Amino acid sequence: MLVELGHFALVLAFAVALAQTVLPLWGAQTRNQALMAVGEPAAMIQFVLIAFSFGVLTYAFVTSDFSLKVVVENSHTLKPMLYKVSGVWGNHEGSMLLWVLILALFGATAALFGGNIPATLRARVIGIQGSIGVAFLAFILFTSNPFVRLAMPPMNGQDLNPLLQDPGLAFHPPFLYLGYVGLSMTFSFAVAALLEGRVDAAWGRWVRPWTLAAWVFLTIGIGLGSWWAYYELGWGGFWFWDPVENASLMPWLFAAALLHSAIVVEKRETLKSWTILLAIMAFGFSLIGTFLVRSGVITSVHAFANDPERGVFILLILAVFMGGALALFTLRAGVMQAKGVFALVSRESALVINNILLAVSSLVVFIGTIWPLVAEALWARKLSVGAPFFDAAFTPFFVALAILLPIGAILPWKRAKLGASVKKLLPSLILALAVLGLIWSIQTQKTLLGPIGLALGTWLVAGAVQDILLRTGKSVNLSRLTRLPRADWGRLLAHGGLGITMAGISGLTAWTVEDIRVVQIGESFDVAGYTIALEAVERQQGPNYITTMATMEVFKDAKHIATLHPEKRSYPVAQMPTTEAGIDNGFLRDIYLVIGDIQSNGGWAVRTYIKPLANWIWGGTIIMALGGFLSLTDRRYRVAAGARKAQTPRKVAAKGVPAE
Repeated sequence: MLVELGHFALVLAFAVALAQTVLPLWGAQTRNQALMAVGEPAAMIQFVLIAFSFGVLTYAFVTSDFSLKVVVENSHTLKPMLYKVSGVWGNHEGSMLLWVLILALFGATAALFGGNIPATLRARVIGIQGSIGVAFLAFILFTSNPFVRLAMPPMNGQDLNPLLQDPGLAFHPPFLYLGYVGLSMTFSFAVAALLEGRVDAAWGRWVRPWTLAAWVFLTIGIGLGSWWAYYELGWGGFWFWDPVENASLMPWLFAAALLHSAIVVEKRETLKSWTILLAIMAFGFSLIGTFLVRSGVITSVHAFANDPERGVFILLILAVFMGGALALFTLRAGVMQAKGVFALVSRESALVINNILLAVSSLVVFIGTIWPLVAEALWARKLSVGAPFFDAAFTPFFVALAILLPIGAILPWKRAKLGASVKKLLPSLILALAVLGLIWSIQTQKTLLGPIGLALGTWLVAGAVQDILLRTGKSVNLSRLTRLPRADWGRLLAHGGLGITMAGISGLTAWTVEDIRVVQIGESFDVAGYTIALEAVERQQGPNYITTMATMEVFKDAKHIATLHPEKRSYPVAQMPTTEAGIDNGFLRDIYLVIGDIQSNGGWAVRTYIKPLANWIWGGTIIMALGGFLSLTDRRYRVAAGARKAQTPRKVAAKGVPAE
């Protein structure tokens, strides 16, 4: 009975979403206050209904209700509770239910906290958000119903994909969806502004927090996925340019561009058309990512390979929303005339270049991801676009971005003198060049990638620190530093975190040491100054797997460093193996050990990696996300929001967003 109620709640949510779409949009067009007022309770009711439905599905997984087809295919009684819960979204149907739950959450949040937004704009935003809900609820109900019953329930399930039975992958999808779906709010604001015929500084202020929140969640989600790939897949890498990885990177890049572009709209009321277009494209690439993951057109270790019928449905959703938004953008181009003017050398120009670099780098990733599909469809040729293409095509744009960011951050608005501004960054430039020279002298005759990457990382971090110091005046004033807005400190952390991540990527890529050999039990070997001994290999029983676990000791100069236990697990129900690397994490390096199969001579295949600066990658990611969260807490958002509640919409539009 409970399962049927969960299904019925989804049907009701679909009906409520229809009302949320039609009535507020009609009310905004006719200036009917009663119809516009329907949107807010409808958005909250829709969220409650979908939350109930999601709770029912979660209960079915937790209690192992094998009368549900989706539970049978993705759960097992012996599975640990964490993975019973994460199994709810570890499949296509459940993950789509989580998708619409988050979509409804954002719509309800806009309804609950959007009292400071003009009534017609708020009604249109909520209505457009409701229309997205209609599309995806229809997708679930007609093609991906998670509440399908089995006539003859089995005694047990088929287990969840073993690769997904990991803490990193348990939390990775929810954060990614928070980012993907969060960009639906920027899309709704963009289309609502086009319908309203008004894009101004106030609009830039309203759209920025939603963009920032989506970008932060995407950053965390991508970081978790990268971390999981590093320690779980046993390849020793953090990024493989997998299509599913690319599907999350593309909207992240567009969201970063939109975040910077919205600043220009807010501060200078220019770049309006470009900012609206970025808001549309950011969510559009989220939908493209949804299509790639769920259509079955790609192969990936973490894709939902489903039948093409579902892919066609998602393509129709993409065509309707993207095609409609771009058509409206074309018709309304005249209402987005820029008011502000700026010189060629100015912060506005730097942000334009920043936007172009981010957008083009995202398009490069898109072309590399989609080209094999195009080649197969048009010419029946099987092509593979791998890391060499992406490294060669993507890296130059990010190098240029890293060079530009510190300079652009200190340029004045409207007009600047490039020489005078760059001169202020001379200490950061000297430090970056010093690091470049030091690393090059240490590793002479090796690749330039490491030294250049560390120099760029130093330039970004030092430039971000110097930017914050310059805001106190000619002399560093500690008391003034403590009074700087949180958005300024957030920018410091975000840019600095990017520099740390870039340094980590460069160091790991350039200086990784790899060793593959067959080792007998009791034998030791040397790799890059470390002595590693294979002490034992034992078979053990896990909760729902059998593991072959090695015990390996690591020494350096006769000093014991660590005892590691790399594993090779086998899941009998799913009939799949997984690799669990043994990793000794360090600030400057990781020691990464993988145990393979037993060989004919009785020895064991062992892979050893020494990974310099590996943890800088995820440390920088955490710092970037913290910077975003810190910016979201800037008190000027709260103070200004409270002040605007008593003002008219016209006065609201005259207010600016807090300076970044």
